[in-house]
Amino acid sequence: MAANADSGPRVTGLGGVFYLVKDPEASRAWYRETLAIDGPYGPQFDWAQEPRRHPYSMISHFGDDAYIKPGTGGFMINLRVNDLPGLVAALRAKGVDILGEADEGYGKFAWLLDPDGVKIELWEQIEDRLP
Repeated sequence: MAANADSGPRVTGLGGVFYLVKDPEASRAWYRETLAIDGPYGPQFDWAQEPRRHPYSMISHFGDDAYIKPGTGGFMINLRVNDLPGLVAALRAKGVDILGEADEGYGKFAWLLDPDGVKIELWEQIEDRLP
């Protein structure tokens, strides 16, 4: 069952899948040429169903694990959220360690590890701004 839009801070969807590959450009080319999935930063799905935003999900390829660390799974899960400061406060109140936070102009981010060491990136997209 879907949560009510006014039910407080929550995850609202998948923001992307990030994983290691030997040749990021070759992987991007394969997605572009084989599946016709492309975007300015790699394969990207464009979700235009939210009237106030231009939401999307993407697959991003990395040549090293610098962005994935300290995760140990070789990939990271990016989750779209609607109120990052509220969610971070709620997570901290539960004793969850937040690894860091950033505001990149097009979105606000926070990172944590799941119990298996997989890095989770929480992302609140800024209204009508795309990276």
